[in-house]
Amino acid sequence: MKDISKYCSVFFKQLNWPYYVCVSLLVALLIYLNYWHGLERLYLDTGSWPESFIKYFLLFFTAYAVSFFLQLLFYNNLQWHKQTWFWIIIIAGPLLFSVKVNFHISNDWISRQWEYPYTVVYKYSLNWIIKVFLIFLSLFFLWYNKDRKEQPFYGSKKTQSLKPYLLIIVFLFPLIVAASSQPDFLRMYPKAKNISEIPLTTLKDYGYYILFELSYGFDFLTIEFFFRGFLILSLIKICGKEAIIPMAAFYCTIHFGKPLGEAISSYFGGLLLGIVSYNTRSVWGGLIVHLGIAWLME
Repeated sequence: MKDISKYCSVFFKQLNWPYYVCVSLLVALLIYLNYWHGLERLYLDTGSWPESFIKYFLLFFTAYAVSFFLQLLFYNNLQWHKQTWFWIIIIAGPLLFSVKVNFHISNDWISRQWEYPYTVVYKYSLNWIIKVFLIFLSLFFLWYNKDRKEQPFYGSKKTQSLKPYLLIIVFLFPLIVAASSQPDFLRMYPKAKNISEIPLTTLKDYGYYILFELSYGFDFLTIEFFFRGFLILSLIKICGKEAIIPMAAFYCTIHFGKPLGEAISSYFGGLLLGIVSYNTRSVWGGLIVHLGIAWLME
């Protein structure tokens, strides 16, 4: 915990506060538009696949790229906008996550393979698993062409100790318990209620729930390696620690379909985990925290 406290202390001492306030106001505006004016529900999650893909890309790109461009108002002698790889990454990031959000296995294909209600388990599980491999293959391609001689695969470095992250989960446990009693959280969680029509009468039935939960957890590999790995460590020599806040803004927007409290906390949680991954070059601790919170909610 001392190391994490030190990382945060150094980061906030060096922080350009006017810039941070401006990005936070941008995030607050997007949250307001989403939760008070139905940005995702009424505008993004409608239309054909190409239309939805473009809309999500514009949302993610707005949060991510504008957060970077605001730095031009508050920092001197910035050079990142002159780097080709910077432009590739700030476009590739929103593009890849738009693909992830809009990828869905055909319901007709699933129905031909399995009977209801087991189709629901396979629909969710295969969607999560395939998305993980799609994102990892894309990130590996970018890492191989840009950073393979400079650093291990984004965030894959071994963490020194998991103890601080386990303590964070213990600290957050009362907050999770409190949140789990709120109506908006109960509408979203537990995720396993999506397969609640499967009876728990045989050992095989329990296996379906285990498959569902493991697949759900597997998806968090994508989140951590994408946000705390790729979006920070691929830019570490171009932007340094200034890649952290734009990542946190982008990260907040992927929670717009979730409860308001979760969306707000994701901005600050993303910032914290970003600071840690920047200093440790590892995402494993953040993955432990993320999985711990997710499965506790289950």
